[in-house]
Parts: sequence; C-alpha cells; structure tokens
Amino acid sequence: MTDQRALLLGLYAHGLAAVHGEQAVYQALHRQGKRGQRHVVAIGKAAEAMFSGAARYLRDAMLTGLVITKQGHVTTLGQGLDNVQVIESSHPVPDESSLQAGQALVTWLRNLPENEPVLFLISGGTSSLVEVLQDGWTLERLQETTQALLADGSSISEINAVRRDLSLIKGGKLWNYLGKCPVSCLLISDVPGDDPLVIGSGLLFPPPEDDFDWEIVASNRQLLAAMAATPTDLPITIMPEFLEGNAEVVAHLCVEHLRNSVPGIYAWGAETTVQLPEQPGHGGRNQQLALAAALHILPGERIYLLVAGTDGTDGVTGDAGALVDGESIRRGKYANLDPMACLQAADAGTFLDASGDLIHTGPTGTNVMDVIIGLKV
Repeated sequence: MTDQRALLLGLYAHGLAAVHGEQAVYQALHRQGKRGQRHVVAIGKAAEAMFSGAARYLRDAMLTGLVITKQGHVTTLGQGLDNVQVIESSHPVPDESSLQAGQALVTWLRNLPENEPVLFLISGGTSSLVEVLQDGWTLERLQETTQALLADGSSISEINAVRRDLSLIKGGKLWNYLGKCPVSCLLISDVPGDDPLVIGSGLLFPPPEDDFDWEIVASNRQLLAAMAATPTDLPITIMPEFLEGNAEVVAHLCVEHLRNSVPGIYAWGAETTVQLPEQPGHGGRNQQLALAAALHILPGERIYLLVAGTDGTDGVTGDAGALVDGESIRRGKYANLDPMACLQAADAGTFLDASGDLIHTGPTGTNVMDVIIGLKV
C-alpha cells in the first residue's frame, strides 16, 4: 500500500471513530447527567453500538432493552442479559422480518409500565428495519415500492416521505403506542440537513408536544470536522458544499476540482444516487462514483479519491466503497474487464474488486451518510 492510500484510509478511519455510536451516546448521556432508571430501545444500523453506550452509562439503571438492527450487525450484545431483546431484520428492502420487528416494537412499548421513562436511540436504516403497515398495504407492495424508489435514484428524503405515509409507526405515529411514558431520544443523522423527521422516517417526529427531549449526537459534519483536526503533512480542506445527485456527475466534479486545485486533501460529505438498469450488477452508489472517477483520472495523474459509506456497506454489498487512483483502470483491465461496461451495468464492484480498490470495514457502529476524500500530490 502506498503512503497516499494509507493516508486517506487513516483519515476515513479517524472520522468513523469520532462518530461511533457507543461513544456518541455515552458522551451525550454524561453531558446530560441523567442517570435515573429507564427503558432503552435502539433501532438502526448503529443500534448495537448506541445501545452499548447507553448500557455503559446507565449500568444497573437500565430497566429493559430492545435492540433492532440489520442482519449481520449483532456481535455479542444480549448474551447473558435477560432483560434485553435483540432482533435482526432486513435492509435496504424490508421483508417479513421487518414487519415482525415492527410488531415486536409495538408490543414492547405497550407492555412498558405506565410513567416509566424510555430512551430511544435511532440511527439510519430504521425505515427498512421496522414497519407496521397501514390498511391496504401488503409486504409485496411495500417491497415493490421500495425497490422502485431505490432503482429510480430517489433521494433518502423522497423515499422516507413515502414510508411515512404508508406506515402506522412512522411520521410521529409511534406516540400512539407510548401511553404516558416520558420519552427522550438520541439520534445519529444519516440524512442531509439532519432533519429528525427524515431520520428513520421520523418514528417520533413530529412530536405531539413541545417538551420532548431529543438530540443529534453524531452527524456527517462531525465526521468531517474530526478529519480536519487530524495532523497531516498536507493541508486538509473541508468543502462547504454537500454533494448530492447523480454519482457519475459528482465523480467528474470531484476529479476536476482536484485537478484544478493546489496539492492537498479535500473532503466532502455526500449522499449521491444511481439509476439502476433492469438487471443491476454488483456494487453501490459509492462504488459507482469511484469507478466513474477512476475513468476520469488520467494515467499517471497523482490524484487519489476515496468514496465510502460510513456504515460499512454500499448498496446491497458488504463493501463500504473504494479508493481509486490513476492506475485503477489499468489494474482492473488485467482481469479482462471493461470499465465502461461495468459502469453502465451498475457492476462497479466487480471491476473494483479486480483492481484491488474496494474498501471493506464490516459494520462500523455509525451511519452518517457518505464521505469523499480526495488527495492531490
């Protein structure tokens, strides 16, 4: 591994550590100074990490717990804890396990003793992981709608607006199952603008009253700030614009910016989209962006671009994204792969696997959208 690639991967890892769910929740609770007894429910791709932070702070004051997270995102949580229920369900497309998780959530809430406080810990992925459908909606219709929105390149705000309309628990409707329990909420934001109505499709938003305590404890801006504070030999510039829209267009913009800038490191927050063909290949929006960028970087040009999700996954793959350079296309072609054909087939992951550019982290314990880090030497 070259020093340049190690530098970018190190910055990415440093940023992830700064927004890890366990530390973010622990620090927020410590800052609030409230150690009274309460029940804890954590939902999302960062649910296990967030729950661990609450358990570390509350200790014996945690009465019961419910954790709902993505399949494969649970390690040892719940082992030996009789008062904690752990459920794994489906993401990004809901399935029967998502409906079962939704019913389990409603049942758990209804069984809580009246007036006992509840702490919600919500992160991205919640929208797919738990669902209770309105009358007239079936699982098949929900799946078809979700897949169509994802394939069409809809933004997370557009997708979650639809999810709120078809749900009996989203868009603040979960309050119908909470009775008189005092509620507080800590969130990790995976949406542009950090709108709590969009995070997890707004299980608790909008709230029915104004005295509801909630706080966003980790965001894309915090990740970028942590990277900016990392000591390096090159200047780090955090770009003010948040990059959205077509992944291939964004790829060209990033490469052109690096090409026309002074040597240094440049970082953006991002949440791009991809319009999928009828039979997409292997990959995700970050891999698609990375391959498009690699095609735009000239051979021998000393430009590097890391494009990755912060949750450790990209699309339906187990890779977070990729780190490409001016030799990526040459390396991938050694496997007799056509980069343009892979790009058009939404099969960027296949090419980037052959070029040795994929980034694999496993579940990261956070989810604050995507990050793009460019380096010009």
